[in-house]
Amino acid sequence: CIDGVLGGEDYNQNNINQWTASIVEQSLAHLVKLGKAYKYIVTCAVAQRSAYGFHTASSCFWDTTSDGTCTVRWENRTMNCIVNVFAIAIV
Repeated sequence: CIDGVLGGEDYNQNNINQWTASIVEQSLAHLVKLGKAYKYIVTCAVAQRSAYGFHTASSCFWDTTSDGTCTVRWENRTMNCIVNVFAIAIV
């Protein structure tokens, strides 16, 4: 999803809202198609590349035997993108 939205693009702050919305919506659509018994939370952050770096963190209090998370980092020469997916089992 990330490469489909950001691939070939240069950082432009005017497009960030559209890009992040597209990434989370497409990610959720793909996850729902899996047909698993999970609730999903998807977050997306895009930042212009700089000498200062780009750092994120998250923490969860859940059932580690059934719930999970996945983080994807994507970058090109002008921007960084981090997508977090949280999957919470429906019991």
